[in-house]
Amino acid sequence: MTKMLASVNGVEEAEIALTGGADIVDLKDPKAGALGAVAVEIVRQTVAAVAGRRPVSAVCGDLPMVPETICAKAEEIAAAGVDYVKIGFFPSDDAAACAEALAPLAQRTKLIAVLFADLKPDLELLPVLAKNGFHGAMIDTADKAGGRLLDHMPPERIPGFIDRCRAVGLIVGLAGSLETPDIPRLLPSGPDFLGFRGALCDQSRRTGAIDLEAVRQIRELIPEERPAGSASSVDYRLLAARGYSPGAADPTLGTDKIFVRDFVVPVQIGAYSFEHGHTQKVCFNVTADVLRVTNAPEDMRHVFSYDIIMDGIRTIVARGHVQLSEALAEQVAALVLEDPRVMRVVVRVEKLELGPGGVGVEIERKRAKEQTSSLHPTAPTHGGGLIGRDKKGASS
Repeated sequence: MTKMLASVNGVEEAEIALTGGADIVDLKDPKAGALGAVAVEIVRQTVAAVAGRRPVSAVCGDLPMVPETICAKAEEIAAAGVDYVKIGFFPSDDAAACAEALAPLAQRTKLIAVLFADLKPDLELLPVLAKNGFHGAMIDTADKAGGRLLDHMPPERIPGFIDRCRAVGLIVGLAGSLETPDIPRLLPSGPDFLGFRGALCDQSRRTGAIDLEAVRQIRELIPEERPAGSASSVDYRLLAARGYSPGAADPTLGTDKIFVRDFVVPVQIGAYSFEHGHTQKVCFNVTADVLRVTNAPEDMRHVFSYDIIMDGIRTIVARGHVQLSEALAEQVAALVLEDPRVMRVVVRVEKLELGPGGVGVEIERKRAKEQTSSLHPTAPTHGGGLIGRDKKGASS
């Protein structure tokens, strides 16, 4: 299950984060930079106040990549009793040396390396971190005024980063000016935690005080871990990623149509030999019939985000060459129908560069009746049992 990390500046904010349901209390001073460190005494006080109710992490500060400097600060933070020490790894020829110097501490304390999406992170550092005993790695942004995480690492690249971390045994986190609409876009990739600061603050000002209602809203979008032995077999991460709360959909409210129109993406596609080795423009049109949860939607808890459709298309396309337009359409339809609130989806895939007009395929797929009649926590959530018909056939 994905956990919620809330960055706080001390005891008072830590209590707000705990009340709001945060899984990890993360100490930092947002006024002192991306990884601004709070005073060690504040770290000790907060660890004592949290008293084991949740894990506590703390950052070391925006430090130069000098092994002696990094080690001294990390040792100091670890001695304050935190569960995790977060260490920024900025681009440097000495980054590997810093990781090696921290190996003795990594045997005693869980170390999390923080890489920065806006600074061209060296992902070849990941196996070096693992070799030296690091517990995990996360991607963040260094310049909070320079864009959010997804501005620098688009959604289709997120799974690759997570896979590379997991391949070497590192847990993985995502952060970087994340907002509520980002949550349903990131949860399907299955990060171990998502980190927040600005989204928890009044008016999203990361240097202001965190707000309890904002914390709760983030919490409600990230499903909490189910107790061991729970009777429910539903993938709550997947449901939450699709903006769904079990039992919330009310069929009597009817459906809304969520659509993506004329979404043009370069795709490696085609069965002919001349279509291999390069991309061609493909236009996607997708319409989904989605059960309402309320007649007065107010935030991301109440909607199915069209970003999920576009992100899904980008991720499918990024996997490599697709032989047939029909296969591509089926993959998009299956992805959209993973959401238990989606009753029907129409997907049109149109190749734009094979002549004076467009050619392609349009398909319609519906949720199976047994799934439609059972929107509750034990309902199946994946693509099995879908029924459908082609509205128009076309080759490759």
